[in-house]
This record gives sequence, structure tokens and C-alpha cells, in this order.
Amino acid sequence: MKKMMILFLAAALLFPFSAGAKTLRLAMDADPVSLDPHVQLSGGMLQYSHLVFDPLVRWTKDTKIEPRLAEKWERMDDLTMRFYLRKGVKFHSGNELTAKDVAWTLARLKRSGDFKGLFEPFADPVIIDDYTIDIKTKKPYGLLLNMCTYIFPMDSKFYTGTDKKGHPKDTIVKTEWSFANENESGTGKYVVAEREQGQKWVLKAFPDYWDKNTGNVDEIILTPISEDATRVAALLAGDVDFIMPVPPQDFDRIEKADGIKLITMTGSRIITFQINQKRREEFKNAKVRQAMVYAVNNAGIVKKIMKGRAGVAAQNSPRGYQGHNPALQPRFDLAKARQLMKEAGYEKGFTVSMIAPNNRYVNDEKIAVATAAMLSKIGIKVDLKTMPKAQYWDQFDAQVADIQMIGWHSDTEDSANFYEFLYMCPNKETGYGQYNSGNYCNKRVDELTLASQSETNVEKRMAMLQEVEKILYDDAAFIPFHWQMLSWAGSDKLKNANDIINVMNFPYFGDLIMK
Repeated sequence: MKKMMILFLAAALLFPFSAGAKTLRLAMDADPVSLDPHVQLSGGMLQYSHLVFDPLVRWTKDTKIEPRLAEKWERMDDLTMRFYLRKGVKFHSGNELTAKDVAWTLARLKRSGDFKGLFEPFADPVIIDDYTIDIKTKKPYGLLLNMCTYIFPMDSKFYTGTDKKGHPKDTIVKTEWSFANENESGTGKYVVAEREQGQKWVLKAFPDYWDKNTGNVDEIILTPISEDATRVAALLAGDVDFIMPVPPQDFDRIEKADGIKLITMTGSRIITFQINQKRREEFKNAKVRQAMVYAVNNAGIVKKIMKGRAGVAAQNSPRGYQGHNPALQPRFDLAKARQLMKEAGYEKGFTVSMIAPNNRYVNDEKIAVATAAMLSKIGIKVDLKTMPKAQYWDQFDAQVADIQMIGWHSDTEDSANFYEFLYMCPNKETGYGQYNSGNYCNKRVDELTLASQSETNVEKRMAMLQEVEKILYDDAAFIPFHWQMLSWAGSDKLKNANDIINVMNFPYFGDLIMK
């Protein structure tokens, strides 16, 4: 971090900020876990990536794709898409972006435990010249351009070599010290100037940023505030300018407040609990899993806990996704749940462990507490433990509990992404099933999911994805809750806050304009 501070201060001396510099005071429920964009596939880390790095292309608010570091692209053949990079783009180190950095980054993504499943269909890229690169797939893959929204080129020169401990600078480490965890050199609008994990981040505008048509925010002070009430109070008191997310119970209060604007959008993040079949013999019995689904009144949770500000779910795919199967409906039925437990031979129930975060999803702890109470009505006693997001993911990865909460927004805005990460048989080599802590495994699900990747006929592909949803539904592969509504709120001095938000839930703060 000292090196990054020196780089930033040197640049600031050469390119001083304008007298009209604007500071955005931002409060989020949690801060990014690292400076390494490949250490974790999560909303928080993607938000960080859009601040400090830049993708080849990115989603617009209306889910179209627009140029970023790649100014144009063209399909060369069924396996190849050629990208033309902007010239003169500088990393925070001062190094220039070239096609070599894109190829280096793609190779690193394929080494990341969290990302390699997404990039498994990709073959080695071919560098045409310094500003032209062919990104290739092993077989026809209709989501190639979608996936390029996750390629945030890293500074290959900056991350090459060994660190002070003699380890390679490009090592991807989740929980221990690494060079990439503590240092950054991106092409993004902001440089990480100060960082106190869990306390405060200060991001300063990079004076040599390539995009001169962005917003006027020169500094972002990010404060993680996990408590919903405290976060809302900070906004109402004028201590911060923008918060995310807004708890549903405070929507009405914020809408009535002077000088503050509430922004909401229907989301596609599914909230679920996974049931670990490797840890518990009982969970191998489909009737037990079905009983648990029937025992959970997710419509009641949406009504009472979410205050009606969420979409009740029975499957992963929301309406509009190709895999959405309209025949699959929520199925709360306590009598049916008890009957299934009896048929499975567990009428007397059993005791299980459960973990959930308490600051990652909207009302996550309340949802977990309600679920534990509902399962107790069919004899399943739950030992529940909740914890902050910063601690939760290590515990989730270690699969320390029988039942674990996870929310998932499709990285590709497509149904197959749910299955690739949450339900395919876990495979460390390919990365598929990386977040399948239920250890659910169905060969037909894997077969259909992989086949959908190269199926270009829309009707055939839709049928494949809908069949997967039906299999998961019948197998009770997971306990579904709802699709989380996205929510933000900000001071009315933010002129275009409504324009920078999107369904992916990483507002483009670099485009923000403040009065």
C-alpha cells in the first residue's frame, strides 16, 4: 500500500485536482475484502473492480453492452471475437495498457478458484498486435461478449516478479497476505489512496484517467456500515451522501424525507439456503429436502420481513431469463412437509447446524432466524450462527455447517450461470460447482448446462434451461426464498444517481455528477 500511495502522490503533484473537486461520502453494508479483483467473485469485489479497474466492455442500465477498454469488437468465426483496445490507456503505475495485459489477465482468471468456472469455455487468446486481441472459446459460446464484462485487465508488468516474501506477485490468496491483496494498479478512474479494512476507504481520482467524459467526483470516502438502522440514520443526518442497500422497512421513511431520493429496481439475485448432502445422511433423502422446502413459508417472509419488497421465488431464474419455468410455483404446505418427514423415516426430526451472514443480503439474519423457526415445526432443530460478511465466506468455503445461506446474481445475466456455480457437481479443476456447498450432483443437470453453452437455437436452449429448473425443483436441490429487490438512496445533490445504477448492483460512481 505504501508503494501505491507514493505512485498516487507523485501523479497528484503532476496533475493537481481542480478547485471544484467533489467528494462523495458513500456508505455500504460492507467493504471489498481485498485489492485483488480475482480473489473473490462477489458483488462487493465487482463494485471495487468498476471503481479501480475497467472492463473490456460493460452492461448499460437497460442490459445492453457498451465499449470501455475495448472501443469495438467483431465476430471473426464461431470460436473467435476480435477486440480493438483503446490506445493511450494508462495503468495507475504509469504503464500503458496493451493486448499483453488482456491475455495475462485472462490466464490469471482461469487460475482463480472463483472465476475459472466462468472462463472454462475459453481457449488461449491470440495477440494480433499491441492493441488487437482475439478472444477464443473451445466451442461455439453465445455468451462470450457477456463474459468480457468480467475481464478487467490488470497491469502485467506491475504484478510480475516476486514480493518482499519471495512469492510471485500474481499469487491469488484468499485469506493471507499477498502482493495483489495489498497493492493495485488498474486503469480505473480511482486509485486506492487509503484503506482501513472494515473502517474506511479513500479513493482519489486518477489524474491520467483515459475517459475524460465521466462524472465530477474526484474523491470517494467509503465507510462500511453493517447495521441497517445506522446506515439509514447517517444518510438522514447528512453524514453521508449515498447508501446501499436500503432496508425495506425504511423505504417509506426515506421517501418522505426532504432532500433524499429513494431508488429501487426489480432485481435478479436469488436468496437461498443450500443443504449439504455430504455432511448429513438425512439430506441425501429427497423427501427430507422436499419437506424442508415445503416447511419454509417464503411468501410469508417476503410479506413480513421484506415488507413486500421482493419477488417470491420457487426457482433460480427470474422472469425474463431463458430458464424461467412458469410452471414452478412456491410450495409452502406444513402438513405436506410433516408427511414427507414421516415417509422418509424422520418423523422425530434431528438437529442441524446453519450459518448465514448478517450484513451481506437484505435482512439476511432475520431470514435465517425465521427459517430456523419454520424448520423446527417439522422436527428439525437448528443451531444457527450468523456473522459479518468478511468472516462468512471463509466459513462458507470450508462448509462448516449443514445448511448455508447464499444469494446469487447471474454473472452473465443468463440462467446457466446459476447452474454452473451453484448446482453442477463440484469440480476443482474446472471450477464448476464452486459455490455448491450443498454438494448436490445430478449428471443430467451437468449435461444440460454444458450443452446450453454452445446451443445457438433459442428455443432449444430455453427448453434445456427450463428442464434444469424442473429437475432442481423436483429434487429440492436448495431452499428458495426470493429475488432481492435492489435499493439505493442518496442526497438530491447527486444529479444523475438514477442513471448510474443497474440490475447488476454496481453503480458506476465514476459517472456520477454532484452539484
